[in-house]
Amino acid sequence: MPRKPDPEAQYRISVHIDKGYRYASTQPAQVDPETGRRTYRRIHWGTVDENNRFIPGKAYIFASLEERSKLIFPEGWDLSETEKLSGKRKPGRPVVESQDENRLYGDIWLLEKIAEATGIRKDILKTFGGNREMTDAVMTLAVYLLCGKGTYNQLSSWRRIAKAPYSKPLTSPYITKLTQMITEQNRIDLLKLRAARLKSHELCAVDSTSRSAWGDSLADIHYGRNKDHLSLPQTLEVVVYTLDGHMPVYYRTFAGNTPDSRSLETILHDLDAAGFKDVVLITDRGYESIRNLELYIDKGQPMIMGTKVGQKHVQEQIEAFGTFDHHPEGMEIDTEGRIYYKQFDLEYQIEGRRDNVKKADRLKLNLYFDPVRRSSDLLDLDVAITTQRKALNSIMADRTPLDDDATIKRAYCYYKLKYNETTRILEGFELNEKKVAKKKREAGFFANTTLKIKADPVLAQHHYKLRDEQEKYFNMMKGIMGADRQRNWSESGKTGRLFILFVAQILGCYLGNVRKSKLNDKFSSIPDVLGEMRPIRYIEHPNTNAFITPFVGQQVDICEAFGFDIPEGCAPEYVVRKTNKGKPGRPRKNKLVVKE
Repeated sequence: MPRKPDPEAQYRISVHIDKGYRYASTQPAQVDPETGRRTYRRIHWGTVDENNRFIPGKAYIFASLEERSKLIFPEGWDLSETEKLSGKRKPGRPVVESQDENRLYGDIWLLEKIAEATGIRKDILKTFGGNREMTDAVMTLAVYLLCGKGTYNQLSSWRRIAKAPYSKPLTSPYITKLTQMITEQNRIDLLKLRAARLKSHELCAVDSTSRSAWGDSLADIHYGRNKDHLSLPQTLEVVVYTLDGHMPVYYRTFAGNTPDSRSLETILHDLDAAGFKDVVLITDRGYESIRNLELYIDKGQPMIMGTKVGQKHVQEQIEAFGTFDHHPEGMEIDTEGRIYYKQFDLEYQIEGRRDNVKKADRLKLNLYFDPVRRSSDLLDLDVAITTQRKALNSIMADRTPLDDDATIKRAYCYYKLKYNETTRILEGFELNEKKVAKKKREAGFFANTTLKIKADPVLAQHHYKLRDEQEKYFNMMKGIMGADRQRNWSESGKTGRLFILFVAQILGCYLGNVRKSKLNDKFSSIPDVLGEMRPIRYIEHPNTNAFITPFVGQQVDICEAFGFDIPEGCAPEYVVRKTNKGKPGRPRKNKLVVKE
């Protein structure tokens, strides 16, 4: 009769000697789903010296506390090195045991306080099962995107002059292994925690940007509509940005040739899986389609969607106004926005399973008219028509062969061309009266569509305009953080790097919002705020407590703007406080007495 398998066998640590190195390893079993064969893989949790002293490796350091607790070490092994990990340290400021250090710290201190204020550090810690080493490493990589310069290749040298959250070296191979350990499950777990922090009916803008790449190893890298106008393949990065909290709450990458309208179904599926409830999604015209409208209705998702005025149902309303002098009759005026508006109720229903019919809830079209915009549009139209006519006359006079059909259709969109298909010589052209008339009719009009929200056209347009703030998010990502390129080669590494970039963007968005609202008169950008804080130093000497240099001048103003308490002993010497008499004032100075 065969022996019963020991359920703890996969967690028993044993010594594995390979090429002269002694590894503390386990051999958990795996079953191949195709062949059904049982295989064993070896996991090295660290090394073991001749005295059986266990030295943790990357697998042990970045494992969750639950995984660590399952490991069964042989009796007699020295596990003292595991007690030095930050996850097992006792609370309080640790005594320095290494060499003398004098490192920059102020900007990092500020970002760490922001991580606590936004709850992102707490959420990362929970995502990785309470592993503080993993949390500190992720925070270090995220902070470097804001405080450091260059790629992660320079991070090791930066850590020698800056007091980073993670105390161990972070070399390029180490960073690669770290980012590859971050999984899709970690991404979803973090998004669930961030979703739980949102208020009910939070306004969330959905938009995308392209990120160029030099390589071609990633599956998502394709040629698409590059928003930076670079002739490079790209990926498409989608972000959901909360307009109330001023920070990102969701992210995902798509293939570089994916239109925005085709990505919405995946986004809605992700948001539902991550627990995003009662949020109002705001999208631009790139996400507009009948398919997406039906998705919104089917899921009962409140939304504000930019709408093209060329749509048939919008054109019908514009044509119903007829000819007008100053503005269409029947439209009301927004005195503050200086535009005219009118709201229309729309009826739309979708057929579900078993002949069920679902009707749209409060589906409305908001149509706007801007006289100033109309004047500008008509002027631009006249300029385009005249410029195209001059170019076509020159081409016909010189008998220059035309470009391909797609190019000439785009370059001379207001004219009908007649040319020899063999030689591509232009023989004649005439104005496309129907297209010009349609363009004139649409001039000055713009629209949006709302679903399942109580908002008049003025409020709907106010909410929609807020999405412009999201562009600052993309500018920060591609500018300050230098994340305008894909800098990794593996799919697993890309997952980890996007996770870290998302964390850095939360820190940067919070910092940028406070700077704009409270420090705009003193600092013009995020780097200016971090640069002012950077000279504060963290000084360490062996066998003594660490020391932080004083906060002075505008550094104190920054702390007050963020509402952060200055570390004990670092505040200005004299502060306004209550005296024993209950009146504010400076404490009395001690007097020097000269003895005779």
